[in-house]
Order: sequence, then structure tokens, then C-alpha cells
Amino acid sequence: MKKEIFINSSISETRIAILEDGKLVELFVERPENERMVGDIYLGKVVNVMKGMQAAFVDIGQGQDAFLHFSDIGETFREYGAGIDYDEDSGRSTLLDKDLLRENQEILVQIIKEPINSKGSRITTEISLAGRFLVLVPNQTLMGVSKKITSHREKRRLRKIARTILHEGFGLIIRTVAEGKDQGTLKADLDSLLKAWKKIEKKVQKARPPTLIHKDMGMASSIIRDLFTPDVTRLVADSRPMIRDIKNYLKEVAPQLVDKVEFHNQKMPIFDHFYIELEIEKSLARKIWMKSGGYLIFDHTEALVAIDVNSGRFMGRKNHEQNSLKINLEAARDIARQLRLRDIGGIIVIDFIDMQDPKNRKKVYDEFKRELRKDRAQANITPISDFGLMQMTRERVRPSLLFSFSEQCPTCGGTGRVASKSSVVTKIERWIKRFKTRHKERSLKLYVHPEIARHLTANIKSIIKKMMWRFWIKIEVVADDSLQIDDFKFFSKKNQHEWKDI
Repeated sequence: MKKEIFINSSISETRIAILEDGKLVELFVERPENERMVGDIYLGKVVNVMKGMQAAFVDIGQGQDAFLHFSDIGETFREYGAGIDYDEDSGRSTLLDKDLLRENQEILVQIIKEPINSKGSRITTEISLAGRFLVLVPNQTLMGVSKKITSHREKRRLRKIARTILHEGFGLIIRTVAEGKDQGTLKADLDSLLKAWKKIEKKVQKARPPTLIHKDMGMASSIIRDLFTPDVTRLVADSRPMIRDIKNYLKEVAPQLVDKVEFHNQKMPIFDHFYIELEIEKSLARKIWMKSGGYLIFDHTEALVAIDVNSGRFMGRKNHEQNSLKINLEAARDIARQLRLRDIGGIIVIDFIDMQDPKNRKKVYDEFKRELRKDRAQANITPISDFGLMQMTRERVRPSLLFSFSEQCPTCGGTGRVASKSSVVTKIERWIKRFKTRHKERSLKLYVHPEIARHLTANIKSIIKKMMWRFWIKIEVVADDSLQIDDFKFFSKKNQHEWKDI
């Protein structure tokens, strides 16, 4: 599989695109006002302990209190917390005495999920520091090796090195890119992480909550650290300073990758040159066309994301069952890619085209599961039900791409629909009825959106004339494009004041 990374830098944002076999599969966007937060370490203060929710809310200095579930409380708190029971099999932790987690308690935490909508950051007390080859886990004794390293001999070798170089009181996770690296390289990475941890400890002793203790790498740097692996064919960027920084970093940790770094010096913008811009536009669309002529619909709600598979313009030559299978198999591949690209997390429901044969439903399920293996985010899926529905959850770390590139529509409030012209006219009529019962004035000015103004005054027998005859009141219609389509204002013609609260 051909894997490429492209980086576009501008004054307002940095965009990182990852392509697999020429197809855009992941896109990361970082802006000065919306910097990457995952990995940041804070000294916070417990605001509220909700035993019924098995969670606590912690003030870390952001607009919203961060959410700390009891399962995200680490093995030890040291002076910042309570005794913890750690289950190595499940990888979860259980607070032994929840009463030891109390309001106004100082607690060292790390962000594991960024805030989204009205939800604050999700945090953990299981602090970890990621390097190029290793992840240092202070105050724990665990030692792990990446599951992506399949050789048992290599795993044994790496564990032996880790035991030799590891300091007491620390745990260690060996990353995929450590495969084949010698002891000297791994020790240098560990020493760098230990130095960073000592700085954190010194800062914590002097700090007062809430305060930022350690800022993790920015997005571009973390992408280079985590994703620029030997299987990447090339990395292309359009910023000379960034190219220089990347090469300097790689010379220290992975000199064999330096030659894969290229500077984009063409006149055409980098994302246009490699046809990435068009793919980004498609990724934001509600409707996505597939090669077969079928299409996908993506709808975001507060609780979940619904994806609908439709046959569209597909003209199959086989029976309905086989045609449905063909479209659903293609949809499974495209949906898996779109989930990565859009970075959709949480609960997802997919409505596939109905298939009667359970074997065909199993084929689509297996295809989708196979495609999800390419995804770094953890996902759990259920088989397709008799109703053609597949339910799944996908790990959410950052807000979906939709929230990075767009804002809620101020007119429709996110529903995608606005009041019909007839509904607005009915509201205006009801307003006039109420006005007539309270006031004797017979001359008004009505300010409305231009679309409504045209609808009210469309012809000789216009709606507004009918209203004037019916209520025996003179109304002058004024088009005002500053108003929303379902807004209107009435003013007195005598003294020009606005009539409110009618």
C-alpha cells in the first residue's frame, strides 16, 4: 500500500493530509485558536464528585469543567489522589475508596479527549509521555509492546532492553517504530522523556490549580512523531521552515527517513496539485456519490451519526438481492474511509439496503470489519440486523471534521430547515389580531425578509391587501435583508417606534 503525507501551512491554519493508494483517508486541521489538546497535562481542582455517575468534574482552567470517569483514574495518585486497583487484563482501573476523591482536591490530569459542543475535555490521572519510540508511564510498573509488532522474537528482545534501561517507579510502552532499534537509540529516547517528567514534577510543586503543566507537541509535530513511519513513501510540505524542522528532528531519531521529505515548490497550491482540495470538499458534503451510482447520506444529531445507503443511479443487471449486495459492499468500504476522513466518533448507525439472505449480510459485515482494521481509532460493530441496520461505536478523540470546518447555521439552528413562507404569514396574521385587541392605531410598517416581502406583495390580490381589508388597517411592507426569514418587526407610522410584546 502506497502511503503519503502532505502538509499545507498558511497564516490561519496547518492542514495535514494522509493518502493511501492515492485516496485521502485522514485529514488533520490545526488553527491558532484551536490547538491540539490531547496529551496536555494540567494541575486541576476537583469541582464536584458525582458518585451516581461514577465520575468527577475537574476545573483545569478551560471554559467547561473536564470530565473524569472513575475508570480513568490511574493506579496511583501519589499526593494528588487515592488508592487505585488496576486490572491488567481489562486495562481499567477502579477507585478503591471514592470518598478519597473530594471537592477542592488538587489532582494531576491529562487530556485524552478534546471538548466538543457543550461537553468538556475528558481527562485521566494515568499520565503518559510519548516519545518517538517509547511511551513513559510514571508511577506505574506496566511494560507493554505494540500489538503491531508481530515477531515474538523481536518482542522478547525489546522487553529485555526495556528492563535494562527502565528506572524504578516507571512503566513503559514500546511503540511500533521501535522495531529493529538498538539499545542506545531507545535509551536516548527514554532519557529525553525522563528529563521532561522531572520538569513536570518541579513545575507541579510550585503551581496552583488550575494551570497548564505540560503542553504536548503541536499537531504537525505529533503527526511526524506518530505517523511518519518507514511504510510512508514520502512526506511533502509547502513550508521551508517546517521542512527544516522535520529534517532536523528526523536526523536525530530516524535518519533513514530524511530522504523521503520533499519541499513543494510548484506555483499551484500543494492541495490543488495533488487533488486533495476536491476530496476535502467532498468530505464535508452531506451526500457522497459512489462509483457504482449509489450514494451515502451523513446526518449528525446530538446523540449519534446516521448514515443511509441508497442505490441512487445504480442500474444492476442481476436480481435485487445481488444488486443490493454489490452496493452495500462498496458502501462498507467507502463508509470506513469516510469515518476516518471525517473523524466521526461516538455512536454511529448505518442503514444498509435491505438483504434477505443472512449470508449476504455476513459478507457486508466482514468487509466492513476488514476495512476498519486500517483505522487507528478503536471501533466496535454489531452484525447487520434483520432491518438492515448496523450499530457501531468509534473512539472519539477530537471533534469531527465537520465541526472544524463549519459552524451551526444561525438561521435554522442546525436543523437544516427553516419556517415556510405560509407559516411566517400565519404568525404575522396572528400578531395583527392581537394588536387589534389592544390598540386603535390604523397605520403600520411591517419589516420582513425580502423573500417574505415578495410573497406578501406578489400580485394585485396580494396576501397583504387581504389582511388590510380583513383587519381594516393600513400596512406598508418594507424588505429588510438583515432579518432572518422567519423574523418580522412592526413599527408605528405615527412616531416610528417598534411595537413589541404583542
